[in-house]
Amino acid sequence: MTKAEAKRIELIGQLLRAESTVALATTDQLGAPSVAPLFYFVDGELNLYWLSSTKSAHSANLIANPVAAASVFRHTERWKEICGVQMRGRVEAIADPERRKELVKVYCKRFGLGSVLRLAIGRATLYQFQPEWFRYIDNSKRLGYKFEVVRNR
Repeated sequence: MTKAEAKRIELIGQLLRAESTVALATTDQLGAPSVAPLFYFVDGELNLYWLSSTKSAHSANLIANPVAAASVFRHTERWKEICGVQMRGRVEAIADPERRKELVKVYCKRFGLGSVLRLAIGRATLYQFQPEWFRYIDNSKRLGYKFEVVRNR
């Protein structure tokens, strides 16, 4: 990896670590799109994790088609401050109980959940989004400034 590529990955990681909500886009069996806002956390490999009910539309969509698009961006009301990342990749449910336990701990700590929602969390599915493509946008540099990163897994 070149220094320029490493810097790009770091910019993406900084934004993903600073924010807390991802807009996740999935499609149903007929190809109709759906978008859901979800709390997430990101790991060192830029994978995103969230908890969802299996009854939610996006969870049902992911069972049928485990490919998704996602967007994370800073809240702003000025176009010159728009900064965000768009992603595409695969999603999988975390089935391994030990891995799930450790990741749920991180999720609960990130959002200050403690044991308040223990029952709901126990029933929820933990998902991992593995982005394969990123587009980073930062209008503070100039209108339309962007770069793309493709990762082969």
